Amino acid sequence: MPGKTYSPRKQDVKRKWLVVDASSVPVGRVAAEVAALLRGKHKPIYAPHVDTGDHVIVINASKLVVTADKATTKLVYHHSGYPGGLKVRRYGDLLATRPQEVLRQAVRGMLPHNRLGRDMLRKLKVYAGPTHPHQAQQPQPYEIRQITQ
Repeated sequence: MPGKTYSPRKQDVKRKWLVVDASSVPVGRVAAEVAALLRGKHKPIYAPHVDTGDHVIVINASKLVVTADKATTKLVYHHSGYPGGLKVRRYGDLLATRPQEVLRQAVRGMLPHNRLGRDMLRKLKVYAGPTHPHQAQQPQPYEIRQITQ
């Protein structure tokens, strides 16, 4: 006789605040770790249809690293919605001027593309410098796993 399937409820979810230092780490590695934290995949009560994730604060986004020659060859597109409103920028230029937007878009692409994903993305706070205004939430540091070769 099979057991019952556990499905977490809102009152079962305990959210923590985590601080991730993004200095000298590739954009994709930070985005993958942050997306997993926002979804709650590091918790034993994870369920893909429930937002069980934590709040994540990313600091030092201006010190992110871009591998290969993506800074010069990769392009970022944005459309205003009006005819002829397509804007094209180099990835390196966007990383220099708005590094928090680069990381936010990378994480956004790794989350579900529905209401649940939008709710998860609201728990992400990205700051270019080393300071943040969330000290009252008593955030705990989270170390990004570095892969050594």
